[in-house]
Amino acid sequence: MMATKPDTIYRAFDRKASAIVEFTLRQYRTRTSTWVVLGVGFTALALIFLIYIDVMSSEFDSYDNDGDSLDYDNDGYPSGQEIRLGTDPWDSESHPGLFDPPVEPDPVSMYINEDGFDWDITSKLGKQTAGYDDDGDCLNSDKTASQKDTNDNGVPCDIVVEFYRTSDGQIYSEIDADFGVDEDPDEDAYSREAIHLAFVLSIGKLGFVLLLGIFLPLFMATGLIRDEMTSGTMHYMLAKPIARSEVFLYRTLGYLGIVWPYVIALGILGALISGFVGPSESFFRFADLGVWLAIIFATMMATLVYGMLFNALGVFWKYGIILAIPFAAWELGMALLSMGVPDATILRFSVVGWALMIVDAAAMMVWPNLDLFIVMGWWGGGEGGVFKSLDGAAPLDFFSSKPGMGLSAFSATIVATLVLLFQAAILWFIGGALFKGKEIQ
Repeated sequence: MMATKPDTIYRAFDRKASAIVEFTLRQYRTRTSTWVVLGVGFTALALIFLIYIDVMSSEFDSYDNDGDSLDYDNDGYPSGQEIRLGTDPWDSESHPGLFDPPVEPDPVSMYINEDGFDWDITSKLGKQTAGYDDDGDCLNSDKTASQKDTNDNGVPCDIVVEFYRTSDGQIYSEIDADFGVDEDPDEDAYSREAIHLAFVLSIGKLGFVLLLGIFLPLFMATGLIRDEMTSGTMHYMLAKPIARSEVFLYRTLGYLGIVWPYVIALGILGALISGFVGPSESFFRFADLGVWLAIIFATMMATLVYGMLFNALGVFWKYGIILAIPFAAWELGMALLSMGVPDATILRFSVVGWALMIVDAAAMMVWPNLDLFIVMGWWGGGEGGVFKSLDGAAPLDFFSSKPGMGLSAFSATIVATLVLLFQAAILWFIGGALFKGKEIQ
């Protein structure tokens, strides 16, 4: 006969916890409001994903940055071909068709996107040389040595990229390119990649961490204790000796038992969609999975802290959701501020600021040259000293930011996680204390 396990304090703890958590889960599963909230969250994200799929399936216009596809003298030959073969692109009586034997005109498409980015460097501080003249309009021209080295660094036909830190701690870049180097990049390739990265960061930060992180607990956690107090069912939970702070915790765990699997499922769905639809040389973008894991984790941490907070507000006042709405507006402002000023001290007094730090840290680890990629897009070829940014550079620059506080990516992840757990513990203590002082009807 199997021996009966001793009725220890730990088994009593397990029974109380599992009973309240199971009861909470059963309540959520049988409430129509639960499925409405989850359905609204899914629908909102689904619409964003549909827009993303539509954008990724369309083509981005490519334009001739350096003008060598144009036929200035209307002789049927693009100027790039005439320059390469030594005829005058401004004289209709001078063109390769007069050669013996005559040369056929090149297709115009040969002179669009023909000199893309060749930047095998990193975004470390200091000067680095980059670029390669793919179309030969610098290397193979009859220019003098000094004309091929307009940036005066001793290297003909290259680009000098410098990252430097100012006195206020901000990092800036400066680009000095020799004329005709990387001046005609592939807009479609760059914009497709930049918009994909911007999408992952934007939906991760605003769609998951902010929207789901606040929306779900706002409607699902605010009444965790309050509803049972007003309906009278709380008497049954407290029928046996159990601390009210434990009830507060177990009810929150029951809420997380619904919310966390939901967040994980949506995160996996998002990773699959962006992985298959996003630009990639293979059938799937495996490199982005690290960022998606961080998005899922950060959202889980956010729903934990907001769940504790809104549950406590519900205990404090039966209309706790009214108190929660201004706080949600505050967190929205902090989320937007974190993308522009990630080092702002005021962000340390928010939840979303710490949660978004986890996403930023993951992006820094998974995409180590993200800053350089943004700089390339802002420069956009810089032909003739005119900087024309490429599509996607601006939104990617807005949604990406450093973790802040001068921490490395790994350290920022650890610190942000510990702070969020500390916030949750403090709110549990406050919520339990409020619950103890409340009279149950």
